[in-house]
Amino acid sequence: MPYEPSPSRLEAFSDGVIAVIITIMVLEFKVPQANGLAGLRTIVPTLAVYLLSFTFTGIFWVNHHHLVDRLKRVDHLILWANLGFLFCLSLLPFFTNYMVEKRLDSFSVAVYAGLLFTTGVGFTLLQKAISRHLRHVHADPEELALQEAEVRKGKISEAMYLVAIGLAFVRPWLALTDAALVTVLWILPTLGLKHVREKHQQ
Repeated sequence: MPYEPSPSRLEAFSDGVIAVIITIMVLEFKVPQANGLAGLRTIVPTLAVYLLSFTFTGIFWVNHHHLVDRLKRVDHLILWANLGFLFCLSLLPFFTNYMVEKRLDSFSVAVYAGLLFTTGVGFTLLQKAISRHLRHVHADPEELALQEAEVRKGKISEAMYLVAIGLAFVRPWLALTDAALVTVLWILPTLGLKHVREKHQQ
């Protein structure tokens, strides 16, 4: 029988990588040259962008846990999909800092939104790999329905990221606002999915 790592190992590895990503983002902060409130005001945009990136990372972490909790075993497709997702997410500190250094100009915001889109696609591929595995092991129909509903929610998020890329060349802050709205879809892992559970319980 081929070796199949346990979900707990995949989860522990992913937790470690995400913890490092958050740490790197914090280390990118630079102390303002001015003293007092005047100095703090100069880093408000940086704090806002950091909050956005931190929120995205946190949402992915929470939903990653909910994905992995559905597994009893992990196949190699899930392992590679997970690595692809983590690779995209690991670029977030660099492009967050890049956007701040370029003072939120159109190009830097478009690139940032592009990374969010790519990371979203990576997460969707991980979801699909897990859905495939659950169907293969004849998982509970409710779990499969929830999984498919979350994949659809991921596609909506990706569409909103694409809109943000276009908006970046019109109004960069409008693009960031559009990207931030995606958090509404993901703040609660089961948001909008309650009806799926109720349908399968009838």
